Amino acid sequence: MGVLAATPGEASDAAPSPPAQPCVAAAPLRAMLPRALVPDGARLPPSSTARVPSAPPELEEVPLEVLRQRESKWLDMLNNWDKWMAKKHKKIRLRCQKGIPPSLRGRAWQYLSGSKVKLEQNVGKFDELDLLPGDPKWLDVIERDLHRQFPFHEMFVSRGGHGQQDLFRVLKAYTLYRPEEGYCQAQAPIAAVLLMHMPAEQAFWCLVQICEKYLPGYYSEKLEAIQLDGQILFSLLHKVSPVAYKHLSKQKIDPILYMTEWFMCAFSRTLPWSSVLRVWDMFFCEGVKIIFRVGLVLLKHTLGSSDKLKSCQGQYETMERLRALSPKIMQETFLVQEVIELPVTERQIEREHLIQLKKWRELHGELQCKSPPRLHGAKAISDAEPPTHKALEPVPSIIVPPGPAPVPKARKSKEKKRDKGLAGPPNGPEAEGNGAAISSRELLHPPVSPHHQSKESLSSRESEDTYL
Repeated sequence: MGVLAATPGEASDAAPSPPAQPCVAAAPLRAMLPRALVPDGARLPPSSTARVPSAPPELEEVPLEVLRQRESKWLDMLNNWDKWMAKKHKKIRLRCQKGIPPSLRGRAWQYLSGSKVKLEQNVGKFDELDLLPGDPKWLDVIERDLHRQFPFHEMFVSRGGHGQQDLFRVLKAYTLYRPEEGYCQAQAPIAAVLLMHMPAEQAFWCLVQICEKYLPGYYSEKLEAIQLDGQILFSLLHKVSPVAYKHLSKQKIDPILYMTEWFMCAFSRTLPWSSVLRVWDMFFCEGVKIIFRVGLVLLKHTLGSSDKLKSCQGQYETMERLRALSPKIMQETFLVQEVIELPVTERQIEREHLIQLKKWRELHGELQCKSPPRLHGAKAISDAEPPTHKALEPVPSIIVPPGPAPVPKARKSKEKKRDKGLAGPPNGPEAEGNGAAISSRELLHPPVSPHHQSKESLSSRESEDTYL
């Protein structure tokens, strides 16, 4: 059964989606790489300000009735999120793979990423950061990058418009929130996509979750995490497409040269808009595994056969092909189905990460950037977060009225016989103190002191008024 496509042109109820044109690159690929990472003699294709496919792929629209049904299901999930995340996470994953309804996408991303919880734990923090002046060395760079993000989208089309202002606020706030990281150019398109779906404060906390939970270390100064993931991608490619792996090895093309922009921008500057949204829906739910799968699918279908390699005989031609990917393989329905079916798991990624980390230490020593461990998707993030409310105390469902417990009939007759045997003469011994005779029931069921009553029995009696 094929995967149904998300409806194009409905980014959110807060802001319209961008036109069919892909976004303009925020900076040339080389500008994102430290000079030491570009191998000697490596030739990169000339930078381009826009990627225009030769023929835009046709978009499949979701019938309105289906869309409304999906909205109803997602509303139910969002209104009972903790229950769904705890017991029905697989269902959430399947619905993310089908595509989140555009009207609820921004809200769903906040729930999936845990940014909603993060905001609730830090009420007023963004406003506090927003009022601070910021570090001048980052403000200059951020200011220069604003007009490069989705310049054809009406939110960002005008200098000084509300879109560019909010983008500046979010990026500046992050440099103050994480001064040791500062600002990286690849964060701008990430923040811009978030702002198309939610207000600035929510977008800020969503960006924080991406940088800290989904892609930790990606935006640090030395780009160590992205280099490690490049080697992980290359190793996984050997299993997914040996032909593409052999060709890239022969041409001595380091993964950092083609996957940096893909991974750091989460494909927001590579894929058509409808595909970006579907990839992000799955990314927020399942984590970085989706980014790896998308990269592997693109490499497999670009360099994975001898016919495709006929026009990629050299290093330059190969890089040019990877820069100008075929619109067919980026088409929403095709790409999503390929990504879902590709058998690459979190366990494989983590196993390969340990292998590459060991090699890194042998060559370069310890990592300079001590980033937190990566969490693979919404379930892992939810489990790692402390509970936001106190656990509910168990309340008994059956309330027993106060007084002696009812005794079964058979037991009553036995007790009567026993009472006759235990009963003494009329002037028999009496109880000390008040002189009352001790009954057999008191012998069998002595009264319990209030100090020795269990907590459960006390709570049961306290809650009686509520139930009766």
